[in-house]
Amino acid sequence: MGAPARRPTLLVLFGGRSGEHAVSCVSAGGILDNLDRDRFDVVAVGITRDGEWLAVGDDTERWRLHGRELPEVTADAGEPVALLPDPTRRELVSLADGRRGAVLATIDAVFPALHGPAGEDGEVQGLLETAGVPYVGAGVCASAASMDKTVTKALLRDAGLVVGDAVALDRTATDLTAAERERLGLPVFVKPARAGSSVGIRRVTAWEDLADAVAFARESDPKVLVEAAVVGREIECGVLQFPDGRVEASVAAEIRLPGADDWYDFETKYLDDVSELDVPAKLDDAVGEAVREQAVRVFRTMDCSGLARVDFFVTDDGRVLVNELNTMPGFTATSLYPRMWATTGVDYPTLLTTLVETALAHGTGVR
Repeated sequence: MGAPARRPTLLVLFGGRSGEHAVSCVSAGGILDNLDRDRFDVVAVGITRDGEWLAVGDDTERWRLHGRELPEVTADAGEPVALLPDPTRRELVSLADGRRGAVLATIDAVFPALHGPAGEDGEVQGLLETAGVPYVGAGVCASAASMDKTVTKALLRDAGLVVGDAVALDRTATDLTAAERERLGLPVFVKPARAGSSVGIRRVTAWEDLADAVAFARESDPKVLVEAAVVGREIECGVLQFPDGRVEASVAAEIRLPGADDWYDFETKYLDDVSELDVPAKLDDAVGEAVREQAVRVFRTMDCSGLARVDFFVTDDGRVLVNELNTMPGFTATSLYPRMWATTGVDYPTLLTTLVETALAHGTGVR
């Protein structure tokens, strides 16, 4: 009898240099807790806010949310490491004094549980392509285009999908024209064009507050989006690609907030535990089917791979508007993406296995 096949070694990569560092850490904790260890050997690597890669071991307690205390990958979290940019080797090596160059693992796939810039925007995906290591999620182009909300809106609108009205302010613009203010109306939401997890967002109900909101968003991104408010239900839908190429949508979910003027900001999402979630969402069959069909259309239009979460508004008259696309949705204990798929019939461990096996099946290079 021959030797048993080697289990694939999966590198879970998290933390990073974006404002969503802490959310990424909590997502990684959920992923590490639910991976099938009989199927994969797992290596956990955290990236500090300065960009240093550290092999952090397998203690997931450090990456959980404890009350309102947010986790962080600090410089003392583990051994400094690097992934060699050599597709013939695919090796994770030590950078520690006295061990520099020692091979810690040969990596078969990476789960980049990174949210926001410098992780979800094609930057890390490009590194992994150079290293020849398959990875979970969208490729370089799809990651970059989906990260930029102005590009996403333009591509989706061109494909015939309905998106909310917005105005983009580049780094030189500080205000809207009178015509733009008239068109958007109040309230508006001011947000970084290339960020997620509700980082840097403010709701503006008076135009004299716009400049402060733009300045706040620019702390995360010089490019700012000013969006018209949409009166409607906030609906989300998960998309999953299988190893054979099939793309399917989960049941939809609805986020409900207790106050009429509340919105889904960072604290509401991760710290306050006040939002109410319906999984599945209570939608008419036709509207629910339209949400799922459009979620797959968005996924294909943006040329995504592996997974995505698509956020919609559904108006009182049943219109479905695309709000945003997330190519690496959260995997925290409260995240909707794994919850929607669990309700659809794909439990958390099976979901993770499917994502990694899809990455292995796709490989690297042109998709």
